[in-house]
Amino acid sequence: MSYLFTSESVSEGHPDKICDQISDAILDDIFTYDKYGRVACETFCATGMVLVGGEITTSHYVDVPQLVRNVVTDIGYTEGEYRFDSHSISVMSAINKQSPDIARGVDKGGAGDQGMMFGYANNETPELMPMPIMYAHKLVKKLADIRKKNNSLMPYLRPDSKSQVTVEYNDKNKPVRIEAVVVSTQHDPGVRQSQIKHDVIENVIKKIIPERLLDKKTKIYVNPTGMFEIGGPHGDTGLTGRKIIVDTYGGKAPHGGGAFSGKDPSKVDRSATYAARHIAKNIVGAKLADECLIQISYAIGIAEPVSIYINTNGTGKIPDTELAKIIKKEIDLTPKGIIHKLNLRRPIFRKTSNYGHFGRNDKDFTWEKLDLKDLLLKSVK
Repeated sequence: MSYLFTSESVSEGHPDKICDQISDAILDDIFTYDKYGRVACETFCATGMVLVGGEITTSHYVDVPQLVRNVVTDIGYTEGEYRFDSHSISVMSAINKQSPDIARGVDKGGAGDQGMMFGYANNETPELMPMPIMYAHKLVKKLADIRKKNNSLMPYLRPDSKSQVTVEYNDKNKPVRIEAVVVSTQHDPGVRQSQIKHDVIENVIKKIIPERLLDKKTKIYVNPTGMFEIGGPHGDTGLTGRKIIVDTYGGKAPHGGGAFSGKDPSKVDRSATYAARHIAKNIVGAKLADECLIQISYAIGIAEPVSIYINTNGTGKIPDTELAKIIKKEIDLTPKGIIHKLNLRRPIFRKTSNYGHFGRNDKDFTWEKLDLKDLLLKSVK
């Protein structure tokens, strides 16, 4: 029995993603000078204003207003007509030190919070990611690249945009075609919607989605409301951590609930989720399964995981319980072990905040490396 599955993505100019980038830019600034800083930073934005709050303990002085303005400039909000621009926004901060109750557990190497974290991989794409979320990311990334690097192609583009991709799967759980594509992009006033639709189809959709996956039945919607002039924080408020499904697997796998952006890697919400993706990708990359879901859980202040769960959905070459035993024995999943293995005390996090934390070909995304395959295959043998 065939079925449809849909995932969405949003651009760097989306209000929630503005906030993610600001929170991670603050983390990166601290890690540039103080790699042991403790950071839990949240951002809120609306028309003409940005509020930064959270708990930060560091020896480094952070120039929050300037960092915020730099991020907003980089994204492209530089014109007063956007009602949110880097020159005139009001920047406020409400930052305290990390709670000593939390610090007591983290200081001795324990997890910075309780919770369950998920990792996932499958063999639908070269990135070992679900197809719907990968194409959704690539569509809004293409729009941003055109706006920033080839503006003459679509000179009316503004920073805010969204995408959605629906994939049809056959009865063997394999993707066979694209059922629907939705792209909404903010634009200058006075541009004909027919031109925007034509340009998006020709310059974005056809450049990203392979022709073999598109057919006469594929539905394509571009700016389906008929207009998208009001966007960014003037059109909708933004908040750090409100796009966690966009950040991970597009709903194809569960999410533990914790956001990533603005959190240093002592917070297992971030580091353990990266580690879980790393393990799941290597299991699939080693062809020990076609699909792999991992759950790891922690208790605040305790270093070792409380539990490790693996589900290969019937595609594993060995029982899931055996895989879980191998992971527990061979891989250090304490916060300290994860941070060391993935080299996470570096200013690399702002670029994770757009277009997904996973499935990216970037040397700094150490959790995407297939460097556990030999260990896993040796352990299985």
